[in-house]
Amino acid sequence: MNVLVAGAGRLGTQIAQVLSAARNKVTLIDADDDRVAELEGRIPGVSLVTGDACAPALLEHAGALTADLVVATTGDDEDNLVIALLAKRRFSVPRVAARVNDADNTWLFDARWGVDIAVPAATPLISLIEEATGAADTVALLRLSKAGVDVIETAVTARSGAVGRALGEIALPEGTVVATIVRDGQPTVPDPAVRLRAGDELLLVSHSATEHEIHAAFQ
Repeated sequence: MNVLVAGAGRLGTQIAQVLSAARNKVTLIDADDDRVAELEGRIPGVSLVTGDACAPALLEHAGALTADLVVATTGDDEDNLVIALLAKRRFSVPRVAARVNDADNTWLFDARWGVDIAVPAATPLISLIEEATGAADTVALLRLSKAGVDVIETAVTARSGAVGRALGEIALPEGTVVATIVRDGQPTVPDPAVRLRAGDELLLVSHSATEHEIHAAFQ
């Protein structure tokens, strides 16, 4: 699946990482030169493009003509609507998701503006870990039905047997890969040599594993 993500904030970057880990071709767009430079080399497998995703020429350059999914995650609702409309009407992208930053604007995010999936800020496409709720340490964040994979988050606690072990030593369920490790609030590349610490939060992509199986692997 070819994916364009517009907006390289924390949410957009995490979406790009997860979809790339699920073996999709992902391009991440941001207008901030410094932000793009900061991400260079930090998200392997993701192509970075600098520019305004509201500009048709930039979207075309980034690959909108062959995109299967466009996700607009900027912090500006007007920009997200323009990106969605261009993606759907000009480039005929089959599936378009857009983040709603201001709840008062939710009514605008529908098919008239090219939006297939409206994502309220409180429940983003891939929920940020600090926004996840519930008593369980492992929370299913998003079922990617198109790709047939689940995105699941788990936390390493002080009592976890995984503390001090290298990521590569953890026996994961079949068809499961670690997309990113969030440590001290920052996503990092999941190198197999990285030793896990209490407080680490991991985002995993799996074709078949359950939340319980993922949780058990790190406890």
